[in-house]
Amino acid sequence: MTPDRPFLAAARGFVELVEHLEGADLAGPGLGDWDLRSLVGHASRSVLTVQQYLRQPAPRVEVARPADYFIRVRELTASLGPADVTERGRAAGAALGDDPAAVVRRMVQEVAVDLAAVEGDPVITTIAGGMHLSAYLPTRTFELVVHGIDIAAAGRVPWQPADDTLAAAIAVATETSIALGGGVALLRALTGRGGEIASVV
Repeated sequence: MTPDRPFLAAARGFVELVEHLEGADLAGPGLGDWDLRSLVGHASRSVLTVQQYLRQPAPRVEVARPADYFIRVRELTASLGPADVTERGRAAGAALGDDPAAVVRRMVQEVAVDLAAVEGDPVITTIAGGMHLSAYLPTRTFELVVHGIDIAAAGRVPWQPADDTLAAAIAVATETSIALGGGVALLRALTGRGGEIASVV
């Protein structure tokens, strides 16, 4: 399976989810300090950043794995504070305008075209540093799946991610959990043996 397939499947699933939100109260509760519109906006950035970063080549690889990306982002968030992430989500939500589904659909169509034009596995500049595209895309699949679940719960819509995108997100979560020292706790929880699992994002 090529690296972009799970991402594009997750992105198209995200479009379907946002379409299901028609009539939902986007000003209602979303997640944490975000209303539903801001939560959708934050998730949409997983598509926008792929478009942006494809146009920002990096001279070298600084972040090798999806797990390393999330560890680095945790460090950046700790230094900058969560308010920066919160405001970016709100701005992205406002940018969705009166027809969020149409805006998100166009984003996904555009990123599919961009990815189809990619040759090889370029090194791109991300917020965490230079990464191969093949290492960055799983982080976006993860975000779309996790926040898709959040959005479906907040909007009370009957939606769930496709099995292949869910499996891809779980693989990233597992890799990151192990890198953070939480692999045993994760396995204990998955096998019904209890234990607290530290958040990977």
